[in-house]
Amino acid sequence: MRLQRGLLVPLLLLAVTACGGGTSGSGGTTPAASGAAGGGAKTKIVIGTFNDFGYQSLYQEYEKAHPEIDIVERVAAAEEHHRRVATNLATGKGAADIEAIEEGWIGQFKANPDKFHNLTELGADKLASQWPEWKWKTSQSKDGRQLGLGTDVGGLAMCYRTDLFAKAGLPTDREQVSQLWSTWDGYIETGKKFAAAKLPKTAFFDGPIVMYRAILGQAPTGLYATDDTVVVETNPEVRAAFDKTIEAIGAGLSAKITAWSADWNAGFQRGSFATIACPAWMMAYIQEQAKNAAGKWDIAAIPGGTGNWGGSFLTLPKQGKNPEAAFALASWLTAPEQQAKVFRAKGNFPSTNKLYSDPVITDFVNPFFNDAPVGKIFSQSVATMNAQYLGPKAGDINTAINNALTRVEQGKQTPDEAWNQAMAEVKKIL
Repeated sequence: MRLQRGLLVPLLLLAVTACGGGTSGSGGTTPAASGAAGGGAKTKIVIGTFNDFGYQSLYQEYEKAHPEIDIVERVAAAEEHHRRVATNLATGKGAADIEAIEEGWIGQFKANPDKFHNLTELGADKLASQWPEWKWKTSQSKDGRQLGLGTDVGGLAMCYRTDLFAKAGLPTDREQVSQLWSTWDGYIETGKKFAAAKLPKTAFFDGPIVMYRAILGQAPTGLYATDDTVVVETNPEVRAAFDKTIEAIGAGLSAKITAWSADWNAGFQRGSFATIACPAWMMAYIQEQAKNAAGKWDIAAIPGGTGNWGGSFLTLPKQGKNPEAAFALASWLTAPEQQAKVFRAKGNFPSTNKLYSDPVITDFVNPFFNDAPVGKIFSQSVATMNAQYLGPKAGDINTAINNALTRVEQGKQTPDEAWNQAMAEVKKIL
C-alpha cells in the first residue's frame, strides 16, 4: 500500500535527527505484559503501520481466538512511519514488534538485515509458496535472509469519471474505454478528445507524478539492475516514461496538481480530473477523498495492460521482545484468508497468488466504482506483470525525476534541462 511515494533523503542517514522516539505503545523497550482477566498476563504485540492497512477488524478476530494476546497498533503517515522505524533501528530502541515496510523503502532496510529477524528461522520457509517468487524475494536481503511477509501488491488499472466522460462525448462503458487506450499513445489521444470538449475546471489527468510512476512500473527493469547498479541513464525505459509524461503535459491534458497535496485531495472531490492511473490501493484513497462521487467512478484497463506500483511487507525488528508471538500474528495477517478480507473491505490487493483465481477475489465487484469487477481487473493485471527490482535509493531517485517533471509542467525548464538536472541530482544521491 502506498500514499506518499518519494523519500527525500536516505532513511538511515536521517536516523540520528529524525523524529520518532518510543512511546507507550512502542515495542522492544516497553514491557510486553498487561493485566488479564483472572490475574493472568497478556502478551502485548505492537504493530507499526502507515495509513490504513485495514487490519482493525482482523485484530479483534485474532484477539478473540487468542485471548492471551493484546494487539496495539501504532499508525502514522507513510514517510513519518518509515523515518521513525529508521530512527528506532539506528538508536537501538523504540521499534515495534512488527513493522510494516512499503516496497519503495524496503531496499534501504534490506541494506541492514542484521536489524531484523530472519523469518525463515521462525518458520517462514514453510509459507513461501503463498507468494509469487518476485514478491518473496523483494524482501530478501543479499545474503538470503527473509525480512518480510508480503501484504498487498499494487496491480495497475485506470480509474475514470463516467459522468465527465459522458459530458465530453466519450464512451463510458469500461470495456469500450479500455479499448480506447491499449497503449499510452491511445491514452493521450483520448485525452485530446476530452480536452476538445472544454469542460470547465476539469482536466484529463491529475498531474505528472502518478502517470510517470505507472508507466515506469510497467517496465521489466526500472531504476536498478539486480546487482544494485543504478541504470537510470542507461535504461531507455526510464527516459521513455519521463518523455511520455512530458508529451501528455505538452498536450494540455494535466490538471497540474501535485500528487498527495491538499489540492490533489480536493481535486478528487471537485472533479478536477477525469482519469488517474490506479494501483489497487488507490481505490481506498479515491473512496475516502471523493465520497460525493460514489458510482461516478469506474475502472478500466491500464494502457499496456499490466504493471505494479506499491505493496508492503510485515517485518520483525530484533528489538521486539516476543518474536515467536509476533511472527504468528504476522503470518496470520498475511495469510490468504485475511488478505482476501482486507481487499473486499478496503481494496488493497492480495499479494498471495493463491487468490488470483479464487472467486472470493475474482467475483468481487465494488459498488463505489459503478460495480466494477475489481477482483477480475486487478487479478489480470498482476498475473501478467513483470516485477521490477527495487534498489536501496529508488525513492530518492524517483523524487528527483518527479521534481524534474514538475519543473517542466510549471514552465521553469525545458524537458532536457529538467532531465539533466535530475541526473545530476541522482549522482549526488549515490
